[in-house]
Amino acid sequence: MNRIDRLFKDTPAGILSVYFCAGDPEPALLLPTLRALQDRGIQMIEIGVPFSDPIADGPVIQDAATRALKNGMSVRRLFRQLHGVRCEIHVPMLLMGYYNVMLQYGPKRFIDDCAECGIDGCIIPDMPFEEYDSLYRFHAEKRGVKFVFLVTPETAPERIRQIDEGSNGFIYAVSSASVTGAQQSFDRTRQAYFARLSQMKLKNPWLVGFGVSNRATREAAERFANGVIVGSKFVGLLHELQDPCVATDALLQALQR
Repeated sequence: MNRIDRLFKDTPAGILSVYFCAGDPEPALLLPTLRALQDRGIQMIEIGVPFSDPIADGPVIQDAATRALKNGMSVRRLFRQLHGVRCEIHVPMLLMGYYNVMLQYGPKRFIDDCAECGIDGCIIPDMPFEEYDSLYRFHAEKRGVKFVFLVTPETAPERIRQIDEGSNGFIYAVSSASVTGAQQSFDRTRQAYFARLSQMKLKNPWLVGFGVSNRATREAAERFANGVIVGSKFVGLLHELQDPCVATDALLQALQR
């Protein structure tokens, strides 16, 4: 069973997934960051593939990607670093990046290398679902690599159904029509959106991302979703503190406040 499927089977609620950008603060911190997150109970990890034009990301993750590229991080280097990490990292891992990077590397080669490194899934926000479905779905399913797609408050119900029926793993519910970035609360409009998704009874579990940074946002999302994804908050802490263990502890404290 794919590790993502196993996670949602064993833990249907309260899942915490954390994102960080490979190569930031420095490439050598990739494995220590994975270790720190796993050792402190983070249930799923999303590794960002840095890109020069991350259109879905706010300033914190944009800056992290810029630093990572300046540090020499690349797709090839990332796959080299990931080889062998499954000896000690057992939680589900996904790569999150942009379609341009995947196309330049070679999509089937990208999927193959994910499988060889033990990557369980990919999140490519700007990949059209139809292109995945017609060009890559067969190969990805053959290699056991799940592709996770995003929905937003503006996504039509019929489109959500199409994505839900045609994908597997989980649905990434973007909290609002904006870029990534920590927020202090989710207003009634966003909570109504979460409620609508819950009422749809999707076949896939779903997590809320973009804006989760404290206890209020986490609890508001978890009233409806299977869990949350934290990105900018952790990326900022990791840059500020320069120590994955200290940054992870600070994140867990922030999610309790």
